[in-house]
Amino acid sequence: MSPASNMKFQMTKWNRNSVSRQALIGLLITILLSGCSLPFFSGYGANGQTREEFTRYVETVFKLQNSMTSKMMAFTENDEKPANLDALVQAEQRMQKTCEALNEYAERDSDGLSVGLLLQRRVEQTAVDCEKAAKELQVLLK
Repeated sequence: MSPASNMKFQMTKWNRNSVSRQALIGLLITILLSGCSLPFFSGYGANGQTREEFTRYVETVFKLQNSMTSKMMAFTENDEKPANLDALVQAEQRMQKTCEALNEYAERDSDGLSVGLLLQRRVEQTAVDCEKAAKELQVLLK
């Protein structure tokens, strides 16, 4: 084999490997940016739900925490204050902080603004804790 044809063979081999690498990297970036990589492995949220199940779950959590916020507002407007008002206020503040991503998501969605992948991921990561915080406040309100 002549040096020129040997060099041509090496270049062809290098180009083939380079294209394969570029295609693989492109595919991985597409999967990661689309947000589809997580559901292929474990589903949505802490419980590995389908997208539809997780959407229903998050809506339920949002309604619960929204209801608890409304009840707390009613308490502040009422002249008669409960004996555990300090504990209620602290529990509500914890709930608001824990449910911050969910509330931001709902606000952006209702305003017709785009909801980024990072915010969606934060909602996934905090939905269960948000529900727990809302239920803790619910118990104190009874």
